[in-house]
Amino acid sequence: MNKLKKYTVMNKALALISILFVFAFTSCEDVVNLDLETGETKLVIDAEIIWKKGTAGNEQIIKVSKTASYYSGSTPKVSGAQVRVENSNGDVFTFNETEAGVYKCINFAPVIDMEYKLFVTAEGQSYTATEKLTSATPINKVEQKMVPDFGGKDVIELTFYYNDPADQTNFYVTDYQSEFLIYPEYEITNDEFYNGNEISTRFSNEDMKAGNTVKITHRGVSKNFFNYWKLILEASSSNPFLVPPGNIRGNIINTSNANDFAFGYFRLCEADQVDYLVK
Repeated sequence: MNKLKKYTVMNKALALISILFVFAFTSCEDVVNLDLETGETKLVIDAEIIWKKGTAGNEQIIKVSKTASYYSGSTPKVSGAQVRVENSNGDVFTFNETEAGVYKCINFAPVIDMEYKLFVTAEGQSYTATEKLTSATPINKVEQKMVPDFGGKDVIELTFYYNDPADQTNFYVTDYQSEFLIYPEYEITNDEFYNGNEISTRFSNEDMKAGNTVKITHRGVSKNFFNYWKLILEASSSNPFLVPPGNIRGNIINTSNANDFAFGYFRLCEADQVDYLVK
């Protein structure tokens, strides 16, 4: 059994909110305006192909947007893009725009270990990325118990179990979603010390109570995406007063202008999902 490091996904807004709280408590009457630098606008391609066990996996969505300044209050959606995915057999899956910035495919054919290539043309630029669809082992069971929190208060802890394959090196990304969470909470796992064994992963939150439903989505991912997501989580979970790392590059390449890269990572994951009702 293993205790895994847990990350809560937080965006830059949360870090800045933390800073604002500090100023608010030190000077309740003064309005503090932070002079924030606005970086170069970048395309953002949110391209996760996720094949949930027990489904056909034919319906998939890719979102295209742009970065914006902190005070903009909205995320610019990119309409009119051309989005498609091709597999190594030459099959083409077209993603059609269903609403601003949202592109949907209804005939995708997921195949474990098959290579897929993403093509996006937006605002006169062409982008591409290549990745294989990675398998995930199913969740065997979910257990619940009370455990003491750091402050001594008992909290509910959920533990789910799955068997890691012995004949391969595996990497996993798990997220938890529920009504008591503003943002999903993520955990990353690899089988470096647990290859071929049953792995247990624990989740607790002081706001979790009986009657809540926790959606557990357990993905198999590639090593490259695991490393990318690890950097994202470490950056988003860091002290807001520390200098954040530089831009974290994904696997999406601009074939028109290599220096004008897009944010995001094209990944294809099989996943097992459990909706657990807290008792």
